[in-house]
Amino acid sequence: MIESASWAERLGGDTFLAQMCFRAHKVIRSNGITFSAPLTWDDLNEIVAAHRLEPPRMRLSRDGGAVPAAAYSILRTNRRGVSWYQPQPAEFHARLAEGASLVIDAIDQIHPPVREAAAGLERFFRTPVQVNAYASWTAEEGFGTHWDDHDVVVLQLEGSKRWKIYGPTRQAPAWRDVEVPEAPTGEPITDIVLTPGDMLYLPRGWWHAVSADQGTASLHLTFGLAAQTGAEFLGWLCDDLRASTTVRADVPRFGTPEERRDYLAAVRKEVLAALEDPRVLERWDRSLDTTHPGLPRLSLPYLTAVPPQPGITVQLTAPRARIDQDDDAVTFSGAGNEWTFALPVAPALRLLADGKPITLEVLAVESGLSVGQTAEVVTALVMGQAVAVVGGSR
Repeated sequence: MIESASWAERLGGDTFLAQMCFRAHKVIRSNGITFSAPLTWDDLNEIVAAHRLEPPRMRLSRDGGAVPAAAYSILRTNRRGVSWYQPQPAEFHARLAEGASLVIDAIDQIHPPVREAAAGLERFFRTPVQVNAYASWTAEEGFGTHWDDHDVVVLQLEGSKRWKIYGPTRQAPAWRDVEVPEAPTGEPITDIVLTPGDMLYLPRGWWHAVSADQGTASLHLTFGLAAQTGAEFLGWLCDDLRASTTVRADVPRFGTPEERRDYLAAVRKEVLAALEDPRVLERWDRSLDTTHPGLPRLSLPYLTAVPPQPGITVQLTAPRARIDQDDDAVTFSGAGNEWTFALPVAPALRLLADGKPITLEVLAVESGLSVGQTAEVVTALVMGQAVAVVGGSR
C-alpha cells in the first residue's frame, strides 16, 4: 500500500513545501504504482449502512445545490420520538444515476484507513486535515464551477474524474472575507483526467469544476488543509498580548483626546515590540502544533493507567506533537500538554512520534527501556490525550 507518508513524498517533500505549496496546482500521476486504496466501494456501502449519516454530513449534490433528503431517504421515527433520514437504496441509486454526486464529510472520523492517511498528511503539512469522500457517475458537475477556502490534496481511488481548473480570480480569498471572488471567464488553464492512484494539489481560491464524464463510476478523497493565514496569526498574537497590562486595560472610550492618543501609542508600542521579536512566527507555529487536540481517542478499559502488558498497542493521536531535547532532559509537547522526561526516554518518544501503532514490547526493545518503564511513559501521554491504546486490550 502507498502509505500516507509516501503520498507526502510523492508531492515532492520539502521541495514541494518550499517551492509550490500555496503557489500553484500540481498533478502527480501514479505511473503504474499499485496501491491499496484507503476507501473502496465495499467500504462506502458499509459506512452508509452502518452509520446514521444525515445531511449535511452525508448528502447528494446536483447543479451546485443539495438534493432534498426526502428525494432519496425516508424519515424514520423510533418509539422514543427520535427521527432520522434513512436512505432508501432504490431512490438513492436513482438520484445518483440522474446526475447527483454523493458526499460524505469528515469520513476520516469513521474510517480508520482514511484517518491514518489524514494523520500522515497532517504531519507533513503541519495543519489540521479533514477528509471528504466524493462519488459520481455522470458527466454532470455536482458542484458547478467553484473555489474552496482551503488547500486540497485529491486522491483518485476508483474510476476517473475530470478536473477543469481555472485558477484564482482573487488573491488569497478566505472564508471570512470582505469581497467575494468573481467567477472566472474563458477556458480553463488546464483540463485533466485523474485515474486511480493519481493525486492533485490545488491551492485555496483556485476555481475548478469536476465531473465523472469518462464513462466510469468515480470515487475520490479530498484532503482539506486548514488555512493558517495572517488573520489567524494576528488573532494568536492578540491572545499572546493579553500578558500585557496595556492590552488588558479598558479602552478609554470616554476619555479625553489626549488619553485616547496616549492609549493608542501604548498599544502601538506593545504590538510593534511583539512583531519585532525574530522568533514570533516560530512561537506561533509551535503553538499551532502543540495546542491542537489532534484526533482524540479513548483508551478503554484503562481509565487511570496502562498496564505493563507487552502486547498492548499504542499510537500517537497528536500528529504534530513536538520533541525538544537538551543535555538534561527531553520534552514532549502535544494536545495542549507538555511532559518532561529523563533523556533515556527520548528514543521511545521518537518512535511514538512516527505515528504508527506500536506495542509496548517493541517500544521497550527499540528504546532500551523495560516494559514497565515504557508503560509509565505511555500512561502519562494517554492521560494527557496525546497517545491512545489502539489494540491488545484485555
